[in-house]
Amino acid sequence: MLEMTQIQKSGWTRRLPLILILAVAAIGAFTLKDYLSFEALRDNREALIAVRDSHFAITVLGFVLTYVVIVAFSLPGALIATLTGGFLFGTFGGSALSVTAATLGATVIFLAARNGLGEKLKARMDAAEGTVGKISKGLDENQWSMLFFMRLVPVVPFFVANLVPAFLAVPLHRYVISTFLGIIPGSLVYSSVGAGLGEVFARGETPNFGIIFEPHILLPILGLSALSVLPVLIKAITGKKDL
Repeated sequence: MLEMTQIQKSGWTRRLPLILILAVAAIGAFTLKDYLSFEALRDNREALIAVRDSHFAITVLGFVLTYVVIVAFSLPGALIATLTGGFLFGTFGGSALSVTAATLGATVIFLAARNGLGEKLKARMDAAEGTVGKISKGLDENQWSMLFFMRLVPVVPFFVANLVPAFLAVPLHRYVISTFLGIIPGSLVYSSVGAGLGEVFARGETPNFGIIFEPHILLPILGLSALSVLPVLIKAITGKKDL
């Protein structure tokens, strides 16, 4: 009886980080909209520039930590954070910081989800027969392609791309590498928008947040997405498995 109780406590302990993340995400969705918004960036832009110019290293650290928290707890404002990075640090500097911070934050929620539910769910999927078992096997054999595809396709929500690999027990190194590389194109696009916000603010306009869906940007990203699933077709022909 005591052993059973200890096992139950251990199970809840493993799930606690994920429960905490989901609770903070739910609260943040309703309470932080006004603080992590384009309007907040517009209204505080001069103060942000002043802090950056006076305390550059602290501003960089504060930006990265804030971005990590936003992603780790699935809070609203990741897009605004990327724009802010571009606004404060330029297209490439902002993108580099955003990609690094987003990867760190995504890794936090990935580990919490995998330790809380992922391993048990994956074991059940592996033991399943029929369609579920075939899907699980197919995903296992094409993990790299699946991971890059989810990161590159603009319509896949970021938090979904964070959680699904955890529930499928994807190895950590694959998750980190595919996340870091896969979010670079989108980050560069929105960081470049952020870098031009000074002129947008001066004109009293709002930036085009749908720019990533414009043909000259969307088509190259879709091309990368197609390349990400090309190995699946090659393996289907040659019969080789994923590395």
